Amino acid sequence: MSKMRVPRREFSRHWAFTEPARRMALAARQAAELPARIPAPLFALLLALLATAAARGRWGWAAGLWLFMLWDWAMLAMLPRRGVSYGPPQPGTLLLALPRALCGLLPLPFAPALEAVGTAVAFYALWIEPHRIGITRQTLRSTRLRPGAPIKVLHLSDLHVERITDRERRLVELVAAERPDLIVFSGDLLNYSYVDDREAWSACRWVLERLPAPLGTFVVSGSLPADRDDAVAHIMEGLAARWLRDERVTVEHRGQVIDVIGLRCTHRPFLERPRLEALLPTPRQRFTLLLYHTPDLAPDAAELGIDWMLSGHTHGGQVRVPLFGALFTSSLYGKAFEMGRYALGGLTLYVSRGIGLEGSAAPRARFLCPPEVIVWEIDGAPA
Repeated sequence: MSKMRVPRREFSRHWAFTEPARRMALAARQAAELPARIPAPLFALLLALLATAAARGRWGWAAGLWLFMLWDWAMLAMLPRRGVSYGPPQPGTLLLALPRALCGLLPLPFAPALEAVGTAVAFYALWIEPHRIGITRQTLRSTRLRPGAPIKVLHLSDLHVERITDRERRLVELVAAERPDLIVFSGDLLNYSYVDDREAWSACRWVLERLPAPLGTFVVSGSLPADRDDAVAHIMEGLAARWLRDERVTVEHRGQVIDVIGLRCTHRPFLERPRLEALLPTPRQRFTLLLYHTPDLAPDAAELGIDWMLSGHTHGGQVRVPLFGALFTSSLYGKAFEMGRYALGGLTLYVSRGIGLEGSAAPRARFLCPPEVIVWEIDGAPA
């Protein structure tokens, strides 16, 4: 477990910076989706021009590099046809074409060998790793809990459902085999590209219907592009799972008493903290679990005396580089809360790698960052 003291960032004082940054991120996402609108013949021509420029007059190599790019395109186009994932192939193809073009600048025969390795890595990241759901086991002991009465808690995050695929079926099987006492979900039910898709809503309901637990299943919303209120309301209607919207519920089991707080996420911690404070009982005595989509509220939660916080959002970077980790986390704190377990004073934070793939123009791929289900055993510790 990483133990750290993260510098407090008063984002309310930097509104002039954070809001334009948010708008720039939205504009970048929209720009990244533009290749999906390019007709196939023009897109093939664009790839040919890119390959020709990278080959620098080596015409045979230009043709070979173009074939590598076309193979990437075919590999991505087959994903929805085989029911693996459902994004448009052009944005991902262009994303792969850029490093291919850079490698294409290398001298022969190094360039073709490196491109072949890139093809193998891309196949693994697109077709294999996104479905390799693993179980991460954690334990937590607290003096606020009674010793000798452990509770099994299963944490899920970032489903990003498009359709029912092998990944969703495997998830349901894993959860059933674990038989947890309590299930908690820390946001992002839907894939960004399928927020308005009724079939995706039904697929999401199919998953949640199959996640029962004796002490309940609790859900919080994630980022607005994935968990718009009307879509989540439709998904949750009539389900046994409970959608927590700035609410605190008390769970009791074998003499253990836990407060579970579910907080809506706006990605603005300075707005979230007052709402969290209003939900905390006075005086504070019970063990408290906070469900909040991003880890960005962790410094505030630690200051407020929260015991345990479960989050997601970062996907662990989704694509990781050896010795460096996540290239991008979408967290206000950068790589500080990238993935895994952290200790901030008396707070234990866990940031899940999530289950699904974000969607929109983001790559439907995972590399060195497989999806995970986290199974916790929580129990008391001697005072």
